[in-house]
Amino acid sequence: MQGEHFGTPYMWGPNVLMYNTEVFKEPPTSWNVVFEEMTLPDGKSNKGRVQAYDGPIHVADAANYLMTHKPELGIESPYELNADQYSAALDILRTQRTLVSRYWHDAFIQMDDFTNEGVVASGSWPFQVNILQSKGAPIASVIPEEGATGWSDTTMMHVDAANPNCAYLWMEHTLSSNLMSDLSVWFGANPGVPAACTDGRGMQTADGCTKNGMDDFEKINFWTTPVSKCATQNNECIPYYRWVSDYIGVIGGR
Repeated sequence: MQGEHFGTPYMWGPNVLMYNTEVFKEPPTSWNVVFEEMTLPDGKSNKGRVQAYDGPIHVADAANYLMTHKPELGIESPYELNADQYSAALDILRTQRTLVSRYWHDAFIQMDDFTNEGVVASGSWPFQVNILQSKGAPIASVIPEEGATGWSDTTMMHVDAANPNCAYLWMEHTLSSNLMSDLSVWFGANPGVPAACTDGRGMQTADGCTKNGMDDFEKINFWTTPVSKCATQNNECIPYYRWVSDYIGVIGGR
């Protein structure tokens, strides 16, 4: 349809709360451990011991948190924020700025920070969780009571693609069960086709998909691009270019 975009999703996953099980003997129940200053179960402050994602889409994590803790703001989607809602999310992120030891982007650097630099809680991906657990690290993850954001990796074809038939063949290939199954094992994600968890055509299993969050689909607010003409908030939402510039400011201490 005119003006609408379509893609072929081949893999998805949640943004989980990864934590150190030696600090948290019981799984944390809220994202507040990375958003608000507090004393953790080991008796020490969380200041300097937590991380946050360095991408502007992290604004949505703050908005997702506010949907539970400040329902009076009227947030219906963490990606569709009016001026007041957006301001409240930035305030949460400015508080978080005083707590984080590092904003993470590289998954392997984050794993090293959990292993060697004393980081004990952060938003993360099942990819990091699975690798750290395979090495015997005291690591687990949870989707807290507020739910979580998540992502879907999708192949799209440009409207003026030079070789559309080849592109369609590639998209068809990405939908194959064995490809999705093996890819989901490697990355610690879930296949776009649920049957790839159980049909035995690849390495993935039902237990593996459960571990990667397949059963938590209904708890996930999937990433979408924030636009000004949004479905909620009377079509007056803060667009993504503002998220980009303002989040850079937050990281810089503004």
